[in-house]
Amino acid sequence: MRYQFIAQHRHEYAITLMCRVLEVSVSGFSAWLKRPPSQHSREDAELAEQVKTVFQANRGVYGSPRVHADLQAQAMRCARKRLARLMREQELFAKRPRRRTVTPQSDPDAHMAPNILQREFRAEQPNPKWVADTTYIWTAEGWLYLAVVLDLFSRMVVGWSMAATQDATLVVHALRMAITRRRPQAGLLHHSDRASPYTSQSYQALLRGEGMMVSMSRTANCYDNAAMESFFHSFKAECVDGQSFQTRAQARSYTFDYLETFYNRTRRHSTLAYLSPLAYEQLMCSP
Repeated sequence: MRYQFIAQHRHEYAITLMCRVLEVSVSGFSAWLKRPPSQHSREDAELAEQVKTVFQANRGVYGSPRVHADLQAQAMRCARKRLARLMREQELFAKRPRRRTVTPQSDPDAHMAPNILQREFRAEQPNPKWVADTTYIWTAEGWLYLAVVLDLFSRMVVGWSMAATQDATLVVHALRMAITRRRPQAGLLHHSDRASPYTSQSYQALLRGEGMMVSMSRTANCYDNAAMESFFHSFKAECVDGQSFQTRAQARSYTFDYLETFYNRTRRHSTLAYLSPLAYEQLMCSP
């Protein structure tokens, strides 16, 4: 390991200096350089390239568990600890979300529904439970707001909408998309926070018209909608953080690509045995 360290940093520091600090001889290091690489080293080099390819193909957002799952899906066998080591050596690290705390603004005069969901974030089939929420994306033109509806069965984004204002129209459009796509039966449990767009007359009328049961988080309690909070953490880390959107149109394009191309169809989800939402639904719902 000491010889390997010297080889990796010989263009940064003098070899004689590193040999002295690490208490090895220069002649020993020279002899080590002339040896042919071992089979294990050759396998490491090949695996490292494959790991890097998977990491880059998935937008640089995967940590070692998801990279490991991707390689397993390609019928490649390797220990997760070995893979994690190779990622560290190549400085391949999953993006981490920045912490944000936002308290939604509720209407004190609006009718509030009880928390029927009670943090039961699992479903046995598609469409018995949906969760909904909004977030925001900064651009040079101002804020772009995103409303999302998530199916708790597969964590699939079944409805979404984007607009320059955060109002009832934004969330109604997202819910209408979800209804059009999924055609749920009456009795679906819809859970959201108590923000004014979700307590608005137009949104509540749409829920009643579709025969949905209404559930709402307690005030300022993000854990009551933890599945959606988790989704938005991933979205911000993997799609928004580090970007500098000059226009809302640019942010819309990035967001659409993330939701429809990457997240729903490709991104492996830890709660779905490292399958994507689409793959999970196809597996679990196939006849």
